[in-house]
Amino acid sequence: MNFTLHQLKIFKTIVEKKSITKAAVELNMTQPAASIQLKNFQDQFDIPLSEIIRRRFYVTDFGKEIYLIIDEILDKTETIQYKTEAFKGLLSGKLKISVVSTGNYVMPYFLSGFLKKYPKVELVLDVSNKTTVIKDLEQNLVDFSLVTVSPNHLEIEELPLMDNHLVLVASKENKIISEKGISIFKTIPLIYREEGSGTRHTMQQFFKKEKISPKIKLELTSNEAIKQAVVANIGVSIVALLSIKNELLQNELKIIPAKGLPLKSVWKLIYLKKKTLSPVAKEFLAYVASEKETVYKNYFSWIDKTDFN
Repeated sequence: MNFTLHQLKIFKTIVEKKSITKAAVELNMTQPAASIQLKNFQDQFDIPLSEIIRRRFYVTDFGKEIYLIIDEILDKTETIQYKTEAFKGLLSGKLKISVVSTGNYVMPYFLSGFLKKYPKVELVLDVSNKTTVIKDLEQNLVDFSLVTVSPNHLEIEELPLMDNHLVLVASKENKIISEKGISIFKTIPLIYREEGSGTRHTMQQFFKKEKISPKIKLELTSNEAIKQAVVANIGVSIVALLSIKNELLQNELKIIPAKGLPLKSVWKLIYLKKKTLSPVAKEFLAYVASEKETVYKNYFSWIDKTDFN
């Protein structure tokens, strides 16, 4: 056999993307070039690694076994590179973080200074809903996860970063009358996040505690979609305050005072208790712990000046 690391990377990417075309885009190659490299790699085996059925790419059982070996090989080659950089006195390696969607308004500010300090570090950041983020952590696919709701079924360590405030918002055009009482939620229809969302979980815990059955007008799968729907005066919703800074400044949204709000939770960086952290992960954890107050002061202190009444 005479295959190259480039061919291994192409096969690995095709398997992960489940598409030659998507893999080619990921690798900045043309589709024909990726197909040729895949064929050259497969020709070195007597057993098929993959097959095309009705124009869809499928990996054979043998191909899946080869994929796992390739994954280990490529991981080792990256380790060689990182070890070389380490001997030069440079911190390098991959930092893998999964973030719940609203956390996208938080995590970049904790990453910016770290990545400037250590430019050799390669960041892999995945933004998804709470269910997927916790699954990634459970399967040890990431170093850290950023959440507000911790999983009960996993043994984890936590590093609290900052408070999260959830507020009731409406369009500036909405004529809703502010109420101090909890009854407001019994009369106004709400736009909800999808199941599996941390924001929805916090809302549901609040309604359960107060014995309220709110009216659900519709469900949307992203915080951005909810914001746009509220700005368009389709309905009202409970969202993270830090996600609507621009809309408040631009006078597109208003906060509706209500008893029990804002709901409060805590943004925290979590990781598996038994996980052996890489040098990069250890350094990032130490960096965040030492810099979190400075980051909050520089980027989030406006929250403390917000009027919720």
